[in-house]
Amino acid sequence: MNELFEPVTVGGIELPNRLFMAPMTRSRATPGGLVTELTAEYYAQRAAAGLIITEGVQPSVIGQGYIDTPGLHSAEQVAAWRKVTDAVHAAGARIFAQLMHSGRIGHPVLYPDGALPVAPSPIPSGVQLFTPDGMLDHPTPREMTPADIARTVRDFADAARNAVDAGFDGVELHGANGYLIHQFLADGSNRRTDAYGGSVENRIRFAVEVSRAVAEAIGPGRVGIRVSPGNEINGITESDTTDLYVALARALAPLGLAYVHVMETGDRETTRRLRREWPGTLVVAPHPTPDTEVGTPELGVEALREGVADAVALGRYWLANPDLVARVKAGGPYNEADPATFFGGDHRGYTDYPTL
Repeated sequence: MNELFEPVTVGGIELPNRLFMAPMTRSRATPGGLVTELTAEYYAQRAAAGLIITEGVQPSVIGQGYIDTPGLHSAEQVAAWRKVTDAVHAAGARIFAQLMHSGRIGHPVLYPDGALPVAPSPIPSGVQLFTPDGMLDHPTPREMTPADIARTVRDFADAARNAVDAGFDGVELHGANGYLIHQFLADGSNRRTDAYGGSVENRIRFAVEVSRAVAEAIGPGRVGIRVSPGNEINGITESDTTDLYVALARALAPLGLAYVHVMETGDRETTRRLRREWPGTLVVAPHPTPDTEVGTPELGVEALREGVADAVALGRYWLANPDLVARVKAGGPYNEADPATFFGGDHRGYTDYPTL
C-alpha cells in the first residue's frame, strides 16, 4: 500500500499522499444552499486525505439538481463555505470545490420562479427527483439558447472566483454522472444541430469552453475536471465513448489543468487511452469488482502500480472512515457505510463514524 502514501504535486500544489476523497452529495445544506458548522466538522475530520473534493456545489440557482445541496453563487454561501475551508486548512489539508450544474437533472420545485431545468436538448432524463413529498418525474428540460450557454459558462467562472474567495485551493468541474457538461458530451442527450451538437468536436465544445473560462478566472493549476466515460447514470447514453473522451483529453491538454479525474465504469481500456493522451495528472476513481461493490484501497493501488493513475479517489471508504489513511496503513478494519444516512439528516452517518 506504500504507493498510496507517496507525495504528489497537482497543479503546483504539493500533496502529502495520493489517496484523495472523492466528491459525494450529502444533502445537508440549508434550503438557501448554505453549508453549516456540521459540514466544516465533516470535512475537517477527513483532513488526512491527500486532497478533499467536496460534494457537488451548484454554480447558479438553475444549476441545482437536488434538495438541500450547497451553492457558490451568493455572498452568504461564500461566507458559509469559508468556515469549512478554514477548518480544513487548520487541520492541514487541501480542498477543492466540485462545481456541478445538474442541467436536466433538476425540477421546478427547486427554483424560486418554478422555471424548467435547462439542457442541451429538450430530452427528459427518465429518472426522478426525491422530495419530502415523494418522488417527482424530471420534466422535459428547456433547450439552452446560445445566450443561455454563454451565461452558464460565465456562471461557472463566477462560481470558481467565489470558491477562491471562500478559501478553496481550487475547483473540480463535474463533467460526469449525467449532469450538464456530460449531457453536452453524450450524443444520447445532445441532439443539437448547431456548433454545440452533432460531431464529437462540437459536443466537447461546451466542456472546453467552461474549462477555459474557469482556468482564465482562477488559474489552470487550480482547476480539475471529472469525467465518467461510458456511465449510463441519469439516462445518459454514448455511442462513441472512446473517441469522445480521447478528443476531449486532446482539446483540454493545452489548457494546463491541474488534473483529469476519471470515474471508471468498468472499462479500464478507456482509462488507459486517456492516460496516453493526457499529459498531466490523472486521478482515477477505480471501478469496483463484483466482489467489492465500491472502489477499494486495493483497487487504487492496482491503478497506481499499473501506471494509469497518479492518484486515486475513493468515496464510501472516506465517508465511513474519517481516519482512512490510518486504517489503510494498519490493514483495517474499516467501518461499513450506512446507506440510510447518505442523504440528508443530522450528524448520524455524517460526523459520528468512529476512528481507530
